[in-house]
Amino acid sequence: MKFAKYFDHTLLKPEATEADIKKLCAEAREYDFASVCVNSCYAEYAAQQLTDCDVNVCCVVGFPLGAMCTDAKAFEADMACSAGASEIDMVISIGALRDGRFDDVSDDIAAVAGIVYEHDAILKVILETCLLTDEEIKKACTIAVDAGADFVKTSTGFSAGGAEADKVRLMKETVGDEAKVKASGGIRDLAAAEKMIEAGASRIGTSAAVSIMKEGIASGIVQEE
Repeated sequence: MKFAKYFDHTLLKPEATEADIKKLCAEAREYDFASVCVNSCYAEYAAQQLTDCDVNVCCVVGFPLGAMCTDAKAFEADMACSAGASEIDMVISIGALRDGRFDDVSDDIAAVAGIVYEHDAILKVILETCLLTDEEIKKACTIAVDAGADFVKTSTGFSAGGAEADKVRLMKETVGDEAKVKASGGIRDLAAAEKMIEAGASRIGTSAAVSIMKEGIASGIVQEE
């Protein structure tokens, strides 16, 4: 796979402006990243910036806490996809998982998955691994896959920690070929990105995608494309 296509070029800061999103999209177009990852209020604007190229619009849902009611997550996913998003990154109900209310976690994901697939889009499920034990991570992965996730994702980047290679490896071992893994949170240089890919990540979420690409090109590890 082309190295640039590992990256979801991400801007989720609350202070992000239209000018910031326009710059993000221009960079994504220039480097041919897999997607831009933005808050749902920018779905339509980002889609307008990325017409006539194969960079997708990814929107986060139930972000960053996952502690919204299921109907709200499903509604946000529907609005984002209707506005132009073709990938949705939703946060699970972390408290429900830790409570052992696994049916609630499954129903939450499945409700969003149903909406996403009506739009022929992709669903990534954010686990927030820094808040979970290894057993909880494995259980969350299994629930997510069974509920219809295309990817399981490590982190929001807004909690106590981000992606760790051993957690990515655990997630990939758990989902096998049934889903892919997205590593996100704290991935800021080429070495970190390569470590996540080696551990099994098929997608990297980072706000540092441009600098990682520049570092890779300068070192000769990544060919200019």
